[in-house]
Amino acid sequence: MIKTQVVVIGSGPGGYTAAFRAADLGKQVTLIERYDALGGVCLNVGCIPSKALLHTAQIINEAAEASHLGVSFNTPNVDIDSVRGNKQNIVTKLTSGIKALAKARKVNVITGYAKFISNNQIAVDGSDEIIEFEHCIIAAGSRVNKAPAFPFDDPRVMDSTDALEMQNIPKRLLVIGGGIIGLEMATVYDALGSEITVVELSDQLIASADKDIVNPLFRRIKKQYANIFLNTKVSSMTAQDNGIKVGFEGKNAPEFDTFDKVLVAVGRTPNGKLIDGEKAGIEINDWGFIPVDKQMKTNVQNIYAIGDIVGQPMLAHKAVHEAKVAAEVICGHKSGFDALTIPSVAYTDPEIAWTGKTEKQLKAEGTDYEKGVFPWAASGRSLSIGRSEGVSKALFDKKTHRILGMGICGTNAGELIAEPTLAIEMGCDMSDIALTIHAHPTLSETTAFAVEMAEGTITDLLPPKKR
Repeated sequence: MIKTQVVVIGSGPGGYTAAFRAADLGKQVTLIERYDALGGVCLNVGCIPSKALLHTAQIINEAAEASHLGVSFNTPNVDIDSVRGNKQNIVTKLTSGIKALAKARKVNVITGYAKFISNNQIAVDGSDEIIEFEHCIIAAGSRVNKAPAFPFDDPRVMDSTDALEMQNIPKRLLVIGGGIIGLEMATVYDALGSEITVVELSDQLIASADKDIVNPLFRRIKKQYANIFLNTKVSSMTAQDNGIKVGFEGKNAPEFDTFDKVLVAVGRTPNGKLIDGEKAGIEINDWGFIPVDKQMKTNVQNIYAIGDIVGQPMLAHKAVHEAKVAAEVICGHKSGFDALTIPSVAYTDPEIAWTGKTEKQLKAEGTDYEKGVFPWAASGRSLSIGRSEGVSKALFDKKTHRILGMGICGTNAGELIAEPTLAIEMGCDMSDIALTIHAHPTLSETTAFAVEMAEGTITDLLPPKKR
């Protein structure tokens, strides 16, 4: 029997943050992780390794497109073993750092699969240990969706984890799912030489973003990829000697086609039903999510939950903030999760980022809004780097002029979205942003220019209206 004040299930960004914050506040903490390495999906088989591969893809793409700048490179020689090695070195460095931080904070790390016995005890599969706790924070995350009709027992049918292993570069790759994960991996495999086909059930890529923000990406990859089939579903999938035969149902799609590999990227499922939470009396809904309040408390007084397992969006940066709230509440602090907005980023080429309300959300809610759209073709900085396809869009309350949301498509959109996210949290209006002096020439100017388009004060373009 191990007795602890706080036990945390899962060591992803939410889990290790919760454990470390509780330890820093003086609690005795035990952290349970099912895998040998700390860091969870994000660090080991998600955000970090995918960004390492996307950087490799960016270098290849920039070299290929540099000829119009008067600089030409030979076709690159890709050593796939070295590409994998670089990715793994980055992952190892980060996970080793988390292990060292846990040791420095005297967090007791236990390896194994945690399952509840009661509302104050957890059993760890693979060991004889029983953890008796005063408080528990569930950070057990999520897993990839695997359609039972697809032959995942064939190594040529991949989920996102398999795709990151990069065992080889297929000649023809089908990506099922035009969301963030699918398109990021398509970006990588396209740069490394695969012929890409994307199939998406809805009428646009990255359906949660506004279509006009996604369009610059769509126009670019439509020229690069073999096919992009929207409003199309996969009706069948059969493993054959010469490849994976896939059936389609859609207006412009063929009835069948054969691919060397298939990546299935159709979302993730929370792990709420895999930890025997019912033995602790924890409420878990039909989807596997665990409902919580603003203090991240479940219906069981001493048990908290954070991250993917408590609901959308399933993003690491949301989990980190929820983790601090849970740890602080346990330690007697007045804390609550009350974010006005959670930014989303697709690290495609170009990147897409949005924060606050989207335009389609505002329309659905019946909100009276106004917007300003600035095309990057009028940005000196975007022209100088040869990437003028981008766009920035700002959305405001029509009466108060307070910022409601922003969407950006273009180089470094993921970095640029921080300013409008802060602006929303601070309750900024048009003038607050437009009168903030942005350095010139920078891509960050496009945020202010989009606001000036809404305000009618822009001079770099003809203003659509004047106040």
